[in-house]
Amino acid sequence: MSTELLEVLDRIVGRAGAGEGVEAYGVDETETSVSVYGGEVESLSSARTRGVGIRVVDGGRIGYAYAADTSEAALGDALDEARANAAVGTPDEANVLPGGGALPDMPELYDPAFAEATTEEKIDLALRLEAAARAGDKIKGIDAARYGDGERTAAIASTTGVRGAYRRADAFVMVEALAEADGATTSAYGLDVRRTPAALDVDAAAAEAAQRAARLLGGRKPASARIPVILDPFATASLLGVMAGGLVAEAVQKGRSLFADKVGERLGGDHLTLVDDGRLLDGLAAAPWDGEGVPTGRTALIDAGVLARFLHNTHSAVKDGVASTGNASRSGFKSPPGVSPSNLFLAPGPDGPEALLARAGTAFYCQQIMGVHSGANPVTGDVSVAAAGLMVRDGEFAESVREASVAGTIPGMLAGMVAIGSDLRFLPMGGGMGGVTLLVEGMTLSGA
Repeated sequence: MSTELLEVLDRIVGRAGAGEGVEAYGVDETETSVSVYGGEVESLSSARTRGVGIRVVDGGRIGYAYAADTSEAALGDALDEARANAAVGTPDEANVLPGGGALPDMPELYDPAFAEATTEEKIDLALRLEAAARAGDKIKGIDAARYGDGERTAAIASTTGVRGAYRRADAFVMVEALAEADGATTSAYGLDVRRTPAALDVDAAAAEAAQRAARLLGGRKPASARIPVILDPFATASLLGVMAGGLVAEAVQKGRSLFADKVGERLGGDHLTLVDDGRLLDGLAAAPWDGEGVPTGRTALIDAGVLARFLHNTHSAVKDGVASTGNASRSGFKSPPGVSPSNLFLAPGPDGPEALLARAGTAFYCQQIMGVHSGANPVTGDVSVAAAGLMVRDGEFAESVREASVAGTIPGMLAGMVAIGSDLRFLPMGGGMGGVTLLVEGMTLSGA
């Protein structure tokens, strides 16, 4: 599949005119989704998507077009359309294609055992997931129980010599459990993501959803207080997604980041290191190269408490006179490369969640945050989001809390991040956000 797709791209690049830069990016992917309810299959779908996106750079002008039909005629039309789009573009000296040569592969991203799973086995995983979640204590229902997987081949070739392909496959299960007591209902997710269906732990995903939903029952509005807040891994991953928006160089260059002009400044303690690592195998966004063929790697954005650098694709890197960090991103072949994090995470500390609870003594354990994209602003740094969770007293979980809000600022959270847990896991929020338990001081808890 990789060789065939690369040969298609080679033929497109071979049509480049004198002085014209041409890049062809191809994707061939198949996705399967199974939803169940009440012990029955609610929906089962499988879809294959194949297509090529073409980027043309001519005289600093850039044009893009794509074709889902990979016939010679359709690709020729797409190349002509990209040229026409470039002709009306605005010249920009940063509009260049990255150089390079043969690209690295990461064969670990594809386990041949992925293809051995049958449709019946995938349905069975979804049914077992739902049954296990329904069996949880105080669980009265399931809002969603789903199995999903995807196998994807990506390839790229360009007139600058960039050429490579890789394949990856992933499978996941996700369930939302509903707990009920005294007429009140709470809900929570549980999930697991692996390279193969056979490796999925449906019992662990179901238990996670059931436990998280049940422990929120009986919640009351909290009294307003300025107390330590412990963010659980899901909440941390959500907030990292917001923070990431201010660490992208494009946002800095456009004056849309609170981190602009702060490189070299101390933002937190020595234990605070924020990393983007596109080659981390455990990450959900692992890939050998980015959306324009620049090898991925490890970038410390905040290094031992000091803001070190931003994330770049080739365009933003040329503007700043630095090297790309390999963070060009695409949602598929239909879009030109932008820039975004890959696997973004806080370097884990030595202690587990229990130790962080004990260290806090009295705190609010924030299990859920709602409205994070409207309540957390990556430009001003203000954070005020609805939350649910539990109080922590004497280092142990106590009464549950609902209709609460937590407020602070992103700089304040970074400065007040006194401990980072050891329980790093990657969650599918904006690519591959790293979830980890965090102990943060200086935030305000209030009844919503």
